[in-house]
Amino acid sequence: MSFSELGLAPELLRAIADEGYTEPTPIQKQAIPLVLEGRDLLAAAQTGTGKTAAFTLPILQKLITVTNGAPGPRVLVLVPTRELAAQVAESVRTYGKHLKLRTAVIFGGVGINPQIDLLRRGVEIVVATPGRLLDHLQQRTVNLSNVETLVLDEADRMLDMGFIRDIRRVIQVLPKKRQNLLFSATFNPEIRGLAESLLHNPATVDVAPRNTAAELVTQRVHPVDKSRKTGLLAHLVKEGDWKQVLVFTRTKHGANRLAEQLARHGITTAAIHGNKSQNARTKSLADFKAGKVRVLVATDIAARGIDIDQLPHVVNHELPNVPEDYVHRIGRTGRAGTSGEAISLVSSDERQELKDIQRLLRKEIPSSMVPGFEPGSQPTAEETARHAAMKLPDSAPQRPQRPNPPRHGFGRGGNGRPSRDAERLAGKSRKVH
Repeated sequence: MSFSELGLAPELLRAIADEGYTEPTPIQKQAIPLVLEGRDLLAAAQTGTGKTAAFTLPILQKLITVTNGAPGPRVLVLVPTRELAAQVAESVRTYGKHLKLRTAVIFGGVGINPQIDLLRRGVEIVVATPGRLLDHLQQRTVNLSNVETLVLDEADRMLDMGFIRDIRRVIQVLPKKRQNLLFSATFNPEIRGLAESLLHNPATVDVAPRNTAAELVTQRVHPVDKSRKTGLLAHLVKEGDWKQVLVFTRTKHGANRLAEQLARHGITTAAIHGNKSQNARTKSLADFKAGKVRVLVATDIAARGIDIDQLPHVVNHELPNVPEDYVHRIGRTGRAGTSGEAISLVSSDERQELKDIQRLLRKEIPSSMVPGFEPGSQPTAEETARHAAMKLPDSAPQRPQRPNPPRHGFGRGGNGRPSRDAERLAGKSRKVH
């Protein structure tokens, strides 16, 4: 099947061709016709399956074929993170570049006044995080009374992050008659409960068996002593001549420390996490995509919010505490039909986390030792000299981790106070990357 068989407008087909795509992915084949029919939709699709285009393309099609002279946006897309909001808005602009449609991206951590000005000028599509959108509703700077389509993207993550009350407050101000599209990585009981209260006679699309890792991702474990993880990572990057590597750590402090250590190894590195300003995060991600930065070190807040075409390597410098987060992390590679590699550097104190992940995946991840970095082996003279020069341990002791650590990192709003997103996360433990 080709995109032209889905009944999309020539302007959309031209934008799709500009991106080099010729055939829709499974989620796109199933979802696009249903959305065009006006059906409510409950869709399960893991990251990297093309789900953003699965709702973006038919929404754009409907906006240009059905006129509505009423004021205010006609489409509202709610997402859990700032990065995902920017990613969805970029997709809308990419596929809608031959159309005269306007989009506003609304999230905390940046000034609210430019957003107010943009909304006043008029937009057809709003992509928002729940907290900042509620700020606009409270200040009456956005009118949602004529929204025709509501999209909840990564709904499971929004529930995990404690946004359900905010979502329900937003829904209360929307028209009763509208199309609802709910996308989730899993169909857990909480998601099904939300779907029952939100969706009307929905069609169901499931192309993501629960908690399965992307099929095109090659997974591998390298056992290594904790003190030599950074040295091994630097070795892999240099010896493999890796040009683009996304590395995950558990903590924001650990991300900063690792980025500094890799830089001392002569590897261009940036860190992205919740304590970074939005401008810093945006610049780091842009530099990484452009090839100016070789390694991007991230905490789990970025696991679903980063969208990079053909990312070849993902490395778990530390395994996540929650097994589901492993699936989300490695889902950054092997996207949209391309292959990828996910490597986990596992020390002896992470054996239980590895077992939990393998139990979730229902398979054993292949393991191999890297010569010279076997557990118990002595550091090389170069490593010893480098550590002495750095006057830093290769891996500082970690603070005790709670089983379900809270997610932080939505920054401050434009008035200098913590944004609603930050306030929501500040006291919210994760239910479950």
